[in-house]
Amino acid sequence: MHDRITHVGHEIVARLEAMGIQAVNPPMGFPMEVARDGKQWVISHKPIAVAAGLGQMGIHRIVIHPKFGNFILLGTIVTNARISEESRPIDYNPCLECKLCVAACPVGAIEPDGHFNFSACYTHNYREFSGGFTNWIETIAGSKNAKAYRAKVEDGETASMWQSLSFGANYKAAYCMAVCPAGEDVIGAFWNNRKQFLEDIVKPLQNKKETIYVVPGSDAEQHVVRRFPHKQVKRVSNGLRSKSVRSFLKMLPLFFQRHQAKDLNATYHFTFTGQEEAKATVVIKQQTITVTEGHTGEADFELNADSGTWIRVLGKMEHPLPAMLLRKIRTKGPLKLLTAFRKCFPS
Repeated sequence: MHDRITHVGHEIVARLEAMGIQAVNPPMGFPMEVARDGKQWVISHKPIAVAAGLGQMGIHRIVIHPKFGNFILLGTIVTNARISEESRPIDYNPCLECKLCVAACPVGAIEPDGHFNFSACYTHNYREFSGGFTNWIETIAGSKNAKAYRAKVEDGETASMWQSLSFGANYKAAYCMAVCPAGEDVIGAFWNNRKQFLEDIVKPLQNKKETIYVVPGSDAEQHVVRRFPHKQVKRVSNGLRSKSVRSFLKMLPLFFQRHQAKDLNATYHFTFTGQEEAKATVVIKQQTITVTEGHTGEADFELNADSGTWIRVLGKMEHPLPAMLLRKIRTKGPLKLLTAFRKCFPS
């Protein structure tokens, strides 16, 4: 299927360029630009689909269309074409406000107020993609023998990894798509009998006994224990690691666990020196986070670090204590604020 979509994309690009319209066909699927520092995809297709009038972003961060339902656009990006207002679909409200995806998500990645926990979704749903696969490989490498490995990984998980390697990675819980009533073929059943729709579509996923992958100390772990005690929690790393200061700062909002920041209200100033120089301000208050370039406002806590050392500490390749003794990492302010900061970004 992937090869076919790529071939069709190339044909569309060729025809558009023959008409004098600039276009490009980024590769589809995962992984794509795996060697890049930061996100691995070349372009984010979903915002472009919305801008082109092909749908509207749902609370579950998937493009939905009142006629065709859920879809993730994987195709050609047109750079100088114009989209008419008449082509934009309308009447999304029935799908955007039902919030069945909130009820079905096993890790609580989608919250009623629209907040989306990227880390929770990525850790579980994408367990068999690059990040989870990296963690699985490190588990193998860190096991003394087969017996030690089997004590950490159940046979079913090993078989699932083999299946993904053989046939392509599978999502662990795309329940947000499964329960969404968007689309002409399913919206009728939802409108006619919401209670029955819930019983037939949502409840089986909620009641399903399964392994849920979570980062220790994360909002997702607390959500599973509270909402789905019959599901088995497995504490793992999601394999995501910052390879530069730039990616570290960029990924902070994605890793942020707002329920771990319930009582935190502080401003942090970061100063990085050495191979990669940077200054940044991180403000955490009212369970939200903002990251800005440079130092702004009065800091409650300051951290100065050699950039290379900081990245190695984040990757658990170097212990922070020797780095602090050698003054490669220096702090100013109450250490409890550093502890509270780390709690917001469990790994």
